[in-house]
Amino acid sequence: MAEILIIRQPKTEKEFELMYNLRWRVLRKPWDRPRGSEKDEDESISSHFIAIADNKIIGTARYHKINEKVGRVRYLAVAEEYRGRGVARSIMEAIDLTACNQNLKYLILSARHTAAEFFKKMGYKIMGEGKTLFGEIKHYKMVKKFKENISRMQEIIDNLRKTLDS
Repeated sequence: MAEILIIRQPKTEKEFELMYNLRWRVLRKPWDRPRGSEKDEDESISSHFIAIADNKIIGTARYHKINEKVGRVRYLAVAEEYRGRGVARSIMEAIDLTACNQNLKYLILSARHTAAEFFKKMGYKIMGEGKTLFGEIKHYKMVKKFKENISRMQEIIDNLRKTLDS
């Protein structure tokens, strides 16, 4: 990716609005779901991440702790014209760092069948079949078990270096 990519949490009401709009456009609109369907009851207890390039929000994901050992990732979305450039990987690395800093042992998610290989590359394992969304999008329940803190941090740093070098 030639552009500078920034991963951070949204800061303003406008950034949240743009983040939710991207989430809706990528994850709900293609299946004729109404605005508002891109949100759920855990929005206020979650950490939201955005990817910014060319002064616009091009990716997003959400993370929250379920308990002291487990966190959940939801709503990973990247604008179509920015896919295949490491945006999703960078967002997930930021979530890994956050989970690491909170000493979590596991991250769980429900991955669309089309994204399962990506999450496998990120260290997730399929634990079983998940729900079928909108009657047609097959999902897998996936989990990532973290290593001990020090080796986990080194692995994240090494992965970030690889991303920067590519």
